[in-house]
Amino acid sequence: MDHIYRRQRYVYDFTRKYYLFGRDRLIRELALRPGDRLVEVGCGTARNLIRIARRYPMAQLFGLDASHEMLKTAADAIHRAGLEGRIRLAHGYAEDLSPAMFGQTEPFDACVFSYSLSMIPDWKQALRSASASLSAAGRIHIVDFGDLGGLSRAGKIILLAWLRLFHVTPRVELLQGFEQDNAGSLRLLPGRYAFLMTSNKRESL
Repeated sequence: MDHIYRRQRYVYDFTRKYYLFGRDRLIRELALRPGDRLVEVGCGTARNLIRIARRYPMAQLFGLDASHEMLKTAADAIHRAGLEGRIRLAHGYAEDLSPAMFGQTEPFDACVFSYSLSMIPDWKQALRSASASLSAAGRIHIVDFGDLGGLSRAGKIILLAWLRLFHVTPRVELLQGFEQDNAGSLRLLPGRYAFLMTSNKRESL
């Protein structure tokens, strides 16, 4: 991960805004309550965490990432935003997520995966760890690439080739499972380009 993002971290937010759609909609729909504890898995540059902090000023926020390089950029961004006291960062893998990674004992109330499951090799274990780290009423919020079923054949081929350059693989199986089980709240973006999903801890993922 550090090899991928050593240089990309400087232009990541500028370039990703053109194709990582739905992130701000996810943030608006979080509906965090005062005192809620949220962790973002694959927090990258902390772009989302900073926006969440500003929208929900009473929430406690945590960010986990597998790249030391991205965490450097995240820490700098958080410092510039004056949010060091509200956002804690930790290095680690999604498959190992737990409050203890941040020196915490209380479970999280919300877990966010924003275009990160498509980069996590063992995404199923990542979801299991997220669920285990949540409070009884906790929620998992996901925004990620869909199956691209509504795009033209050429468009789909080009996009998939581009994503492979960054080791990104749309989790078609995950989306299909959500649709078949009718679990949680699923919203599809046009062209099945991406999906947003909110699921309670008790619902099957």
